[in-house]
Amino acid sequence: MRLPKYLFLAVGLAALAACGGEPEGAAPQEKAAPDNGAVLASVLAGEHRTDEERARDAFRHPAQTLAFFGVEPGMTVVEAWPGGGWYTQILGPYLKAGGGVFYAAHFSPEGASEYAQNSLNAFEKTYLGKPDLYGDVRLTILGEGGDIAPAGIADVVFTFRNVHNWQSSGVTEAYFKELYDALKPGGVLGLVEHRADGADLPDDGTSGYVYTDDVIALAKNAGFNFEAASEINANPKDTKDHPFGVWTLPPSRRSAEMHGQEDPDFDRAAYDAIGESDRMTLKFRKPIAADDALLE
Repeated sequence: MRLPKYLFLAVGLAALAACGGEPEGAAPQEKAAPDNGAVLASVLAGEHRTDEERARDAFRHPAQTLAFFGVEPGMTVVEAWPGGGWYTQILGPYLKAGGGVFYAAHFSPEGASEYAQNSLNAFEKTYLGKPDLYGDVRLTILGEGGDIAPAGIADVVFTFRNVHNWQSSGVTEAYFKELYDALKPGGVLGLVEHRADGADLPDDGTSGYVYTDDVIALAKNAGFNFEAASEINANPKDTKDHPFGVWTLPPSRRSAEMHGQEDPDFDRAAYDAIGESDRMTLKFRKPIAADDALLE
């Protein structure tokens, strides 16, 4: 009795399926690379973010900013002075998607400022001990003689709108050195800051605005190579001549000097129409070799 040919074919296919569906010696199928843009878009749309936090995306452009700095899931990232954690709520879940680590280099718990203490306490309560949502978040201190992360471990270090604070406190050189030390050779420093360019403002950070050339000089003095600038976070509406510095604008919307009594009759309409400040977005790189020659 001759068996039909399709029976032999069916048996052969079944044998292949039992062996994994591929003939012996076939090259393994490569997994598709994750779509980082889709991962980040999902994080930005996440229910853990409030409507108020999402509204600031229009001024802070997190997707474009993180792409410009080259941040990817699975990286080790440090944010210097994360404040209330606006970026932590994005970076935590984003890095978690690839098993990355996020170091939050915050204020010292011994700091005298009530604002600093409240900010640190709120950050700890919100972001620590929640690995299912925020992944591996590790709290460290910027300043006070400690390390913001183990030396040479970070792929990316960044800080958002903090250089003016460091200038007014006289700690810029020390803090830039800490950022430099935490990075791997070839790692990226990403920096966003209120931009003083085009205005006649003091260069000590007291207005909240800083000149781009001053920031570039600070980074170069710390050993970084300047790589690129972006207009992602620019705002041409910002005239920078506000009565209470950059804090006159949203989100602070100040109507008095710091620690002063807010004026309920202050007309904020013109400042609210400007939106958030004009900002520089700068990318630096730590040299791979001691002679500043980056490998190709």
